[in-house]
Amino acid sequence: MSSRSDQGSSISNEQYKRGDCCGGETPSAAELSDRCNAGAQPVPCEIGSASPELHTELPRQVRERAWLKIPTAEQRREEIRFPPPPEKIHRRWDRLVRLLGMDGVRRMQGAHMTVFGLGGVGSYLVEALARSAAGRLTLVDFDDVCVTNLNRQLQAFPETVGRSKALLLAERVQAINPEVSVDPVQAFFEAATSEALLTPRPDVVVDAIDNVTSKVFLLATCARLQIPVISVTGAGARLDPSRIQIADLTRTRVDPLARVLRKELARRGIGADGAAGIPVVFSDEEVLEPEVPDWDVQSGFQCICPHREDSPHACEKRRTIYGTATFMTAAFGMTAASWVVRHVTGR
Repeated sequence: MSSRSDQGSSISNEQYKRGDCCGGETPSAAELSDRCNAGAQPVPCEIGSASPELHTELPRQVRERAWLKIPTAEQRREEIRFPPPPEKIHRRWDRLVRLLGMDGVRRMQGAHMTVFGLGGVGSYLVEALARSAAGRLTLVDFDDVCVTNLNRQLQAFPETVGRSKALLLAERVQAINPEVSVDPVQAFFEAATSEALLTPRPDVVVDAIDNVTSKVFLLATCARLQIPVISVTGAGARLDPSRIQIADLTRTRVDPLARVLRKELARRGIGADGAAGIPVVFSDEEVLEPEVPDWDVQSGFQCICPHREDSPHACEKRRTIYGTATFMTAAFGMTAASWVVRHVTGR
């Protein structure tokens, strides 16, 4: 299924290695800005700035978000029609059948799973679901790949910087399993998009969002609509994957993000007088304060990621940028994927 986003341009490996995103002599910032606004090519409109790897004079990306006009739930219902699962189970699932059984794999193929947030956690979670015979996937993320994503996100490569995370991950999923029906959406979950993004109604939702406001709204919406949902809290600023666990939101501890979720959802009557009914992947490891990179010492933090002028969660808007490692984000994602598979198959 197609997405409503253009894929943008990208830089080559050689350009990335030499820090040259324009090819040849680097124009001034003013010249690049004029060319970008005029739509001239080649123009690195999708590339960030102020990075040790990239020229500091490159213009910041300024684009409208992919959903120029937000579709209604009815429009989504008409447009997104998942085909029935295959009648015969392919031998690619031989080892999975030996674990889940034929009925379990058929349940995975027939279930509709929607994943919000396709970063360090979400990308590995989607990979696990794709390799677990997931048949119907809606993948939602408003963001594009940034050079700083390379340490932890599956779809992040030098040549994919500036491209939609949702589109890239959809391509990867379909390469794994050509039979999968995947609906990549480049949009931000909020009040204006919530009904459309939850249409068609999913059998299960995964919350891997790192924006608190959006996260709270998604969990509250799923609770109100009685859509099964699992939430993943802070995977950053930690080093020990053995401390990861799953518990009801009300039974989480140590994790600062989970604490905020408990408070905000309790105000909405969710978990105020007992279990919230929302399983959460969290860690009881204390948060590690971020180290300061050499390039921040003189000029302070500078966001180098592609962004849109209406981006609701650009890194330059965050108070603290915590460190991350792929062995942590992947472990969080895999733990959530395990819950999804067990929930869908009744294990």
